[in-house]
Amino acid sequence: VISFDLDGTLVDTASEIAEAANRTLADFGLPRQEVALITGFIGAGTRQMMMQTLAHVMLQQPALADRLDVDQVLARLDVHYGATAGLHAQAYPGCMQALGSLRNAGVKLACLTNKEHRYAVKVLQATKLFGLFDYVVGGDSLAHRKPHPQTLRHVLNVLGGEARRAAHLGDSRTDVETARAAGVDAWAVPWGYNAGEPIAACNPHRIFNSLPEVAEFVLEANTE
Repeated sequence: VISFDLDGTLVDTASEIAEAANRTLADFGLPRQEVALITGFIGAGTRQMMMQTLAHVMLQQPALADRLDVDQVLARLDVHYGATAGLHAQAYPGCMQALGSLRNAGVKLACLTNKEHRYAVKVLQATKLFGLFDYVVGGDSLAHRKPHPQTLRHVLNVLGGEARRAAHLGDSRTDVETARAAGVDAWAVPWGYNAGEPIAACNPHRIFNSLPEVAEFVLEANTE
């Protein structure tokens, strides 16, 4: 079993997430924020991203705290991200081929993301990756979200995998901590969304420089 993070690992979604956040800010008369800033908040789920973006805006304009209803803001975000999810998402180079090679070799594939499940499905469908996965778990699918180890243990239970023959691939400290806590190999890619922290500093077991490299490694290991 190999589990994959979604945003920043398999698919570049920063621009569409930032656009949804900025449309939400505009609804409340707040200034648009730089894509790079919002990208730094991606990883814990769409709503958490919005909360962090709001906190940043409020640091600049403290008086906003008295007139903003967070529930209303999050409700508007749901509307806007429902419209932008999948519009600009781009799978990283070699993604579809790597997943296809693994699936054809009998490897069970899961997508384990903190993005809400409905949005994860939209992004996977838009990038034509959905059908390559045996199981998709969103940040609102279970009682816990990454980095809680139960998320990955749940994936293994559903797909019938053993921790010693499993790995989780991601782009952030959250993913590395999830894998290590669940007792599976923590694999990482050096691109994606990790709030500016080099992925090597997160101490993954292995770093891959491309998605096809992941497939090659697994297929070679399975023949030994």
